Amino acid sequence: QVQLVESGGGLVQAGGSLRLSCAASGSIFSINTMGWYRQAPGKQRELVAASTIGGSTNYADSVKGRFTISRDNAKNTVYLQMNSLKPEDTAVYYCNARGSDYSTPRLIRNYWGQGTQLTVSS
Repeated sequence: QVQLVESGGGLVQAGGSLRLSCAASGSIFSINTMGWYRQAPGKQRELVAASTIGGSTNYADSVKGRFTISRDNAKNTVYLQMNSLKPEDTAVYYCNARGSDYSTPRLIRNYWGQGTQLTVSS
């Protein structure tokens, strides 16, 4: 199994910054894409940012220019630097990794963290 552990959420004022971290561990065979999703109350989970092992990145339009995703492949860790935060960024942020583990190395799965709450006050 692969476990994802997130850290860095909390309460911040509008205009502030925060960085989320997510470390993958366990019987990792391969990880390709790592990214962040978020889910606000009453809304569907949505992609915030993702990064492939080759370095390609993808961002939601609502966070472009404010959020930056980065990763340390050697540590199987992904970060999300969030600047110029807005109240509408308030949500539970989930780390996601797409890859496989040693028990079934050819089966590509989506792994999820437990989520970390970000609250942006106005």
